[in-house]
Amino acid sequence: MQLLNLTRKQQEVFDFLLDQQDFAHPPTLDELCAAIGLKSRGSLHKHIQGLIKAGLIEAPNRKQRGIRLTAYALALKEPSANDQRNTLPLVGAIAAGKPIEAIENINYMHVPDQLKSEKPCYILQVKGESMIDEGIFDGDWVVIEQRSHALNGEIVVALIDKLEATLKIIEQYPHETVLVPANSDLKPMRYKPHQVEIQGVLIGQMRSYRHKNPSHHLTGEKS
Repeated sequence: MQLLNLTRKQQEVFDFLLDQQDFAHPPTLDELCAAIGLKSRGSLHKHIQGLIKAGLIEAPNRKQRGIRLTAYALALKEPSANDQRNTLPLVGAIAAGKPIEAIENINYMHVPDQLKSEKPCYILQVKGESMIDEGIFDGDWVVIEQRSHALNGEIVVALIDKLEATLKIIEQYPHETVLVPANSDLKPMRYKPHQVEIQGVLIGQMRSYRHKNPSHHLTGEKS
């Protein structure tokens, strides 16, 4: 699938990883190099870093053997032709202090054209009351346009220190980034600019009044 803001080589790496996602072991750097025709790990490194920055690849750690896609990347995999029309991927569950986790079986939700854009979008389900003054309540589904930048005052999905995602109003300054809740009982959260990565901007919202038992959530609060 074609994503915005990826170089040709980054797209090749991402497409290869999508094709390999069902294998028992994620490919290693050497296997990736061989697959896409690169001669060394060094030349692959910058492409991997770009995909990590885009939120598509997990930052490697000592215990991690291969290169793994994030749950966000897996949720962007295109549905079958029968499901493509008016659907968006519902990205997995998220708990305080943890990154977005994969849904075991990726689900797709029907979304009116008026609530999405021409750019890649995905859906998260809100948990918490930190955005209630903006009319965003616990259990609501929000439509997020995938991008890594936002204007001050927009509501964004922000990844903090690569560990924790939250839905907040963003204010960006040269010396700090402020994540502002829409709840008078909560205080703004202040970070150094490098601590906060924008993973998307809210462009639509949906709500069900049938029940209040959401199974997949985006935390609306940082705890």
